[in-house]
Amino acid sequence: MSLVNDLELEVENFKREYEKFERGNKSAGTRARKVLQDIKKTCQEIRVSIQGAKKEEEKAEPAAAD
Repeated sequence: MSLVNDLELEVENFKREYEKFERGNKSAGTRARKVLQDIKKTCQEIRVSIQGAKKEEEKAEPAAAD
């Protein structure tokens, strides 16, 4: 569940930086883009985690059927 919490924090951070950017702070735009890159990485980690859990579940199912 930690990855989901990380994602939530990153999204909040992005919102803060993007609001600053909209008010004219150009450096906040750079920080917002960096946070978006971090969000992308976290999302990929979550996708891999979900896929791994699905594969583990599929391996366990045939044994449970016996």
